[in-house]
Amino acid sequence: MEEFDYIVVGAGSAGCVLANRLSASPGNRVLLLEAGGPDNRLAMRMPLAMMSLVLDPTVNWPFETQPEPHCNNRRMPIPRGRVLGGSSTINAMLYARGHPGDYDEWRDMGLPGWGYADVLPYFKRSESFWAGASHYHGGDGEMAVSPVERTAAFYELFAEAARQAGFPRSDDHNGARPEGISPTQVTIDRGRRASSARAFIHPVRSRSNLTVRTGALVHRIEVKGGAAEAVVYEQRDALHTVRALREVVLCGGTYNSAQLLLLSGIGPADELRAVGVTPVADSPEVGKNLQEHVNAVVTARLTQPLSLDPMLRFDRMVGSVLRWLFTGRGAAASMPFGALGFIRTQPDSERPDVELIPSPIGPEARLWFPGLRKPLGHQISCRVAVLHPRSRGEVTLQSADPKAAPRIAWNLLAVPRDLQTLRDGVRAVRSIYRQAPLRDAVGGEVTPGDDVVSDARLDDWLRQNCWTAAHPAGTCRMGSDPRAVVDGNLRVNGVARLRVADCSIMPRVTGCNTNAPSIMIGEKAADLLLGREPLPPVTG
Repeated sequence: MEEFDYIVVGAGSAGCVLANRLSASPGNRVLLLEAGGPDNRLAMRMPLAMMSLVLDPTVNWPFETQPEPHCNNRRMPIPRGRVLGGSSTINAMLYARGHPGDYDEWRDMGLPGWGYADVLPYFKRSESFWAGASHYHGGDGEMAVSPVERTAAFYELFAEAARQAGFPRSDDHNGARPEGISPTQVTIDRGRRASSARAFIHPVRSRSNLTVRTGALVHRIEVKGGAAEAVVYEQRDALHTVRALREVVLCGGTYNSAQLLLLSGIGPADELRAVGVTPVADSPEVGKNLQEHVNAVVTARLTQPLSLDPMLRFDRMVGSVLRWLFTGRGAAASMPFGALGFIRTQPDSERPDVELIPSPIGPEARLWFPGLRKPLGHQISCRVAVLHPRSRGEVTLQSADPKAAPRIAWNLLAVPRDLQTLRDGVRAVRSIYRQAPLRDAVGGEVTPGDDVVSDARLDDWLRQNCWTAAHPAGTCRMGSDPRAVVDGNLRVNGVARLRVADCSIMPRVTGCNTNAPSIMIGEKAADLLLGREPLPPVTG
């Protein structure tokens, strides 16, 4: 049986960071297992090609929801990267950390060391910010963070319209003013996608003490004597067992980490027996507490040529791709996001409750060419997401077969306050569209539609058309209470030498895109595993 000091399961946003940090010490033998294949497609490097990947079945887990009872019983596809780099290889590359209050809330729930001042140095350690190091940003980390430049004119129009509608502006949503409309930050490095794999694994793949295996589907963790001893995985139709001399760390993400604990007999004992899994640790909350950022898109026609639709003419796009291929510049080297907004719509909200992602292009935009396919036309769109959902879902096993997808129930909009917040977010976007900087350029509304005005009409539309931001969290909840799945050091309660380090450990989902927090969790997990003193808090 092969032996490694550390086995990291899942080469996604957190797992790649963790494998890098653990293997930086030559004495640590580290195995990184990834169920997906290598990240060697050209589209995985080109930022604008993101939409060709997000639902591609060859690089995604085959997940979909159960019928959502509060969303007209719709089943919804769930994009989750099954490839080296995980979802960071297929995501929209937005870099956002969330409000300081998100992490202070974790600290106040009995989790010392997880407040904002404690986690900020871990954000900074991995970051290479385009403007250099500062109180809030790192300048020499592996993960490139850069601005979106092509939509600067649109950003000014939207940000000023938002200000006139009563929402503040911010220079940096990851800095001193996390609330307001600010320029977009993305994980793009000189025109190429900076996935977690590209930033943290590719540069160190030659380390003799780091072994990376793709196409390796983990079946279960072998637990003996109350401790994780080995990992059983399948590769090329053969089963392999590898022993962990120190620890096993699950970094599979919110769905897969919970599923793997359940397959290994760690979870609600009665539920496990019902599907033929022998319990080894009765942990009642494994798979529970699932949270997602429910969202919807407000789209309007433009009466002026302000959109990026002309860029999608086929011959122009071919030229953009060729320019990107040889220079790393041009339209294909970035994303069509004009701004990022974190705003408050509820009078009792202490921090932003809605995220806005405006774009000078319609969500149905496509390649076009005169005489063959008409352009969509000039449109503006804005995605609205509920940042602190109260509704909770769950992940459970459909069977003991590790190749079977888990049963995923988001339970979106189960709590009426979530629907109210989403509705108010849509109305906030409408109020922004009506302000002077945009008013003369915005024509009729495409979605939800000019006739969808009343609460009842809008709620009906939202139930039929909402989706999520692909920011799942919470199924392996971190806490100080005995029902928590992991403790504040990410150790699985009831099983020694086993930890979880990804967004599944969040007791409450952060109010932001979750790639940056996941990287931070990987950074902090490395120090916890290696027994290092935590980085000094950054205050002020």
